[in-house]
Amino acid sequence: MAAPCAESQPERTVSVLFARADSCYKGIPGCDVWDLGRNAMLYDDDCPIVAHPPCRAWGRLRTFARPVPGERNTARLAVALVRKNGGVLEHPQGSGLWVDQGLPGVGERDQFGGWTLPISQAWWGHKAEKKTWLYIVGCEPKNLPVMPMRLGDATHVIQSRKRHDCRPHVTKAEREHTPFQLAVWLVELARLC
Repeated sequence: MAAPCAESQPERTVSVLFARADSCYKGIPGCDVWDLGRNAMLYDDDCPIVAHPPCRAWGRLRTFARPVPGERNTARLAVALVRKNGGVLEHPQGSGLWVDQGLPGVGERDQFGGWTLPISQAWWGHKAEKKTWLYIVGCEPKNLPVMPMRLGDATHVIQSRKRHDCRPHVTKAEREHTPFQLAVWLVELARLC
């Protein structure tokens, strides 16, 4: 387990919640990674947060999803922890979590100082565009780490069904994985919160 948060540490520990078991965050120094085996629902610390709660119950295809009982509450807890500790929550563009939790739209603020940043994960090397919303508390837009930007079409697409004459589809695992460079950026962002 990583050392507890303290101002005297050269780099603040960042708690990564609801990570995949094979998460790339496990290779980033200073990350206290909570995957399914550690049960982030039991998290009780004050480190800045990078939260990746399951999105299938909140995304565009949520009517077809079969979340396990209580899975929607992981995202609600992630919002509460980001608001309490500072940090960033990552979810797909258009996530129903924004309405459910009263998260601010792009260009707005909530009572916690939180705001929404729309990104494309392709900027950090994802094969598909993978449009994403980040809910950020504790870091002003002008203080964000430098963001890459790539123009043009991604090499792959994320789709629920096969279509002809289309770019290749990413696999289910590729849809779920966070690009390593984005993970590093999110950790850097959380440390600023």
